[in-house]
Amino acid sequence: MEIKIEKLVKINAKTLCLYMKVTDQFSAMLKDQDGVELQDYEGYVPGFMPGNHHGDYLILDIDIDTGQIMNWQPPTAEQIEEFIRF
Repeated sequence: MEIKIEKLVKINAKTLCLYMKVTDQFSAMLKDQDGVELQDYEGYVPGFMPGNHHGDYLILDIDIDTGQIMNWQPPTAEQIEEFIRF
């Protein structure tokens, strides 16, 4: 005999994956160590952002326990310099 029983099962949720379409509406601000704004940016998602975003998506994998972005790779100085030229 087959019966249907629903039960709760505990799981360990670990990662929140965010995939946001920002098509030409990405904006960011670069600040110095004192919180002073160095550069404003609007446009495509910069190339140093994680994921295969094609300039239109913001793709972040966030550890639920720590709040840390797991797929983040620190940009190089050259990438930041290119970013602030716009």
